[in-house]
Amino acid sequence: MNPRIPAAAWGAAVTAALVLAPLGLRDRLPDPLATHWGASGVDGSASFQAHVLTVAAVWTVVWIAFLAVAARGWALRHRNGRALWWGGLFGGGVLVLGTQAATLAANLDVPDWTAASLPGWHVPLVVVGSLGVGVLAGSLGRGGPDPVEGVAPPPAMKLRPGRRTVWVSRLVNPWLVALTLVAAAAVVVLCGLRLAGVLSPATLASALPGAVIVLVAGLATATLSVRVGDDALVIGFGPFGVPARRIPLSRIDRAWTEDRRPSEVGGWGFRGLPGAATIMLRGGECLVVGYRSGGRLAISIDDAERGASLINALVSERARS
Repeated sequence: MNPRIPAAAWGAAVTAALVLAPLGLRDRLPDPLATHWGASGVDGSASFQAHVLTVAAVWTVVWIAFLAVAARGWALRHRNGRALWWGGLFGGGVLVLGTQAATLAANLDVPDWTAASLPGWHVPLVVVGSLGVGVLAGSLGRGGPDPVEGVAPPPAMKLRPGRRTVWVSRLVNPWLVALTLVAAAAVVVLCGLRLAGVLSPATLASALPGAVIVLVAGLATATLSVRVGDDALVIGFGPFGVPARRIPLSRIDRAWTEDRRPSEVGGWGFRGLPGAATIMLRGGECLVVGYRSGGRLAISIDDAERGASLINALVSERARS
């Protein structure tokens, strides 16, 4: 079935519910409506008309965006993309519907918006419900495993008896490096201003953790190295290759290369689930490793074809011995 058909039907149904439900309860709702609650209770309001139009407009924009993605088709070519698309569409719809229902319930039959009360269990229920629907929709809509057939195998590599062969490749994302440098500069400046007495301890405590988190995350993810040799595939993170993930060759069935884009796997960084994951630092050629268990791991790395050839040669050599 064309995914745009159920997406159009679901989006239209959500839009109708977002508009018709408040209109049907119009006589039992105050105007303006309470629309935001803080730690001390209700602290924000909007007119009835503005609230209904805003909620419907926000959902419509999200819905059209999902339809546009389906029309392009590139995000639905892979299993992970389909799972994210279906999960986001249905989970997002339930989130909007749940938020609208909670808002209407809090405002129902109150004399004015300041008397609206939102029970503490409403928000967790909406969040858990939308996540549950999103996971279920993604699981049902993801389809079968991505086909491996048709992927051209890398050129065969001949290993010389008695000689040790190693392949090493390294990838640097300049944007993440720049972000890491900015975070490092921010840490230095903040500490310097504190030592100079310009910043108070409270200000430093509120600003420093964010910069440190960005710095540490950048150091761990801005660079990537992959090494194939001996009995393992080793993936190193950061400028010094630490931490590192070691995958024994005994777990690998074969390797090949694919051209992948961040939009196809859900974005940059570490995407997917165990058994169907992608390490995405840049779009383009990726080294894909197929496990004997049926899972796979894709790594965006330069010279991936040579790495796949060596992995297959080493796996074949182990099978013969």
